[in-house]
Amino acid sequence: MVDWAELVTRAAARYEDGAARLPDAPDERQRQLTRMGNAAWAAGLSLLMLGRKDEAATWLVRAAERYRESWPDAPPESWGRPIGAMKSRLLAGVVEGAREDALWALEARAAESESPIGRYAAALAHLVLGEDGEAGVLAETLQGRDDFPQSVAATVVALSAGDASGYEEAIRALLADFEGRGVFLGDIPVADTVLALQKLAPSRGIDVLLSSRLLPSRR
Repeated sequence: MVDWAELVTRAAARYEDGAARLPDAPDERQRQLTRMGNAAWAAGLSLLMLGRKDEAATWLVRAAERYRESWPDAPPESWGRPIGAMKSRLLAGVVEGAREDALWALEARAAESESPIGRYAAALAHLVLGEDGEAGVLAETLQGRDDFPQSVAATVVALSAGDASGYEEAIRALLADFEGRGVFLGDIPVADTVLALQKLAPSRGIDVLLSSRLLPSRR
């Protein structure tokens, strides 16, 4: 059994410790801000698993803010930061904030990246903005690659096409991928990508009910 309350306590402590020791040197500062973002993300996910949605939203927005704050001094191709920000705000239910983060990713030219993770950031951004045609074109470039998870690519392709049956098959495969993992980012056993993409499905007329130890209970 996962002690979610203990994970919240640990993550919050990491965040506060990072805030108390935030350096001035740009490179060190962006690294510390990213660590703080990761800690806030961990706290937010753990609170979601506890069903404490309002508290979770506060921490998830905090994560998005730290990822955004870290960006100006981040190394090139640090696409995990806008992805993390968009996912955080989606899970927090802050739609307008997610749209602002989507514009940030696109203005940073994620769509032109040689990196598949950059193009995924752009595809996700277009989905957040409701630009499904552009999202689909980018998502198709991620299919058939060894360096990008194919269950994610398939889910984004189906979502951008409004393909309900294809989406259900793909999102269930993605959840199964998470359930087969032994290691999770930040040691937080939550299917976070599944949760984020599920937030985008209803506006496209798609509603897939999922149940897993890696997802919050539907209450």
